[in-house]
Amino acid sequence: MKKIHTYFVVIITMLISYTVNAESNAVKIKRAMSAAPSSISQDATILDSDGTLLKKGTNGWTCLPDVMPNDKNPICNDATWMKMFSALQTKSDFVADQIGISYMLKGDFGAGVSNSDPYHTDHKGAKDYVETGPHLMVIVPKAMLKGLTTDPSKGEPYVMWAGTPYAHIMIPIDESKVLMPHHKH
Repeated sequence: MKKIHTYFVVIITMLISYTVNAESNAVKIKRAMSAAPSSISQDATILDSDGTLLKKGTNGWTCLPDVMPNDKNPICNDATWMKMFSALQTKSDFVADQIGISYMLKGDFGAGVSNSDPYHTDHKGAKDYVETGPHLMVIVPKAMLKGLTTDPSKGEPYVMWAGTPYAHIMIPIDESKVLMPHHKH
């Protein structure tokens, strides 16, 4: 009987913890909308990290409260970026045939990635791990990436994931220093 009682105490504690820690849809929507200027985010579709529709939009933009589940780094994407995002998640090929824009006005501190490999098995342990403060991301046809640096430490726009179908330009938009713990700069 004591085992059953202990089991139920553990289950109830887990449920209470989940309920206390669970975010409301309103909180997620607010965070998602903070990724882009309100002129874009106010009429954007808001999706939860798992794809659940939180708010139907009308302007062709899609905002999410997290780039990766529970990272609390919001992102707003145009239709081209959503196609790339989908291809990235399914490891499908992607070819940019037009310009695509993505906003991350809150940055990606605490949840950066390998600058060269979108599928790195340990992003934070990657030699080229990078976190960027508030930034824009721009997808362009590959030919337009020529001449741009792939070095985030310079403080200027740089190419992330060069050599992959998901290559895009990262454009820092404030004075936040790019965090590269394995790079001396």
